[in-house]
Amino acid sequence: MPDMDGFREATNFGIGQASQCSDFHVKGASNLSWGMKDRLSRIFNPKTGKAVLLAFDHGFIMGPTSGLERIDLNIVPLVQYADCLMCTRGILQSSIPANVNKPICLRSDAGTTILTELNRNVLIDVEDAIRYNASAMAVMFAAGDGEQEAITAANLTEAVDLGNRYGIPVMGVTAVGKQMARDARYFALASRVCAETGASIVKTYYCEGFEKVVAACPVPIVIAGGKKLPEKEAIELCYKAVNDGAAGVDMGRNVFQSENPTAMIQAVHAVVHEGLTPEQGMEMFNDLSK
Repeated sequence: MPDMDGFREATNFGIGQASQCSDFHVKGASNLSWGMKDRLSRIFNPKTGKAVLLAFDHGFIMGPTSGLERIDLNIVPLVQYADCLMCTRGILQSSIPANVNKPICLRSDAGTTILTELNRNVLIDVEDAIRYNASAMAVMFAAGDGEQEAITAANLTEAVDLGNRYGIPVMGVTAVGKQMARDARYFALASRVCAETGASIVKTYYCEGFEKVVAACPVPIVIAGGKKLPEKEAIELCYKAVNDGAAGVDMGRNVFQSENPTAMIQAVHAVVHEGLTPEQGMEMFNDLSK
């Protein structure tokens, strides 16, 4: 029991003052559990409500692609500039020092590779996400992809069920394929389905009419960088996406395959969090590359 010597009776109750518990800074998360909100706050900066995720999970379907041959040499020096790391459990355990103290969005499904038919995935054990102290689990959803749509929808549903049980948010990652449209109508449908299924974050692609995709999705959207673009175009992509309502970016190849990855991720971070224009972002990239 506390020592009662020197005990003072409570007097300052703030009578007549409104509660200072303001609404939560992450879209659609106000009614989530404390644990969910805590994990989302690690990913999305409470001051800006935005996030820069560094994605380097490509190897689980592509193998050692350019820029990911040596995670220890190419990726580890970049993690200090990211808000969150998106990777597989194998790379996390083998190549990312635990003392980097960055939130992890753990790739939580695995299956086929680029050598066969994509998206025939299964979920990893949710206990691994807990063991790795993941702040979110990323699971693919392939809307419109024949039989794979049902497989990936089932994976996403199961991941959300498990995430709700243990307080771990799920990121629904919308797939694109050769037969899938890459327009606002498709991305709005895929993103909305992810949110309706219970995903707390959606990762999708920027497109014409993107503001409609964001408006129709009740949870934050982060954009995928997609294929490697010239640095100027990639920075413009970040600016336009955030300007149209994205809560951040989840970039991989446009960072680690850049002419100067360290300069690129810092420029992207400044565009997302500080509102730099594409011209200012490119100027920053050039200055840091000198």
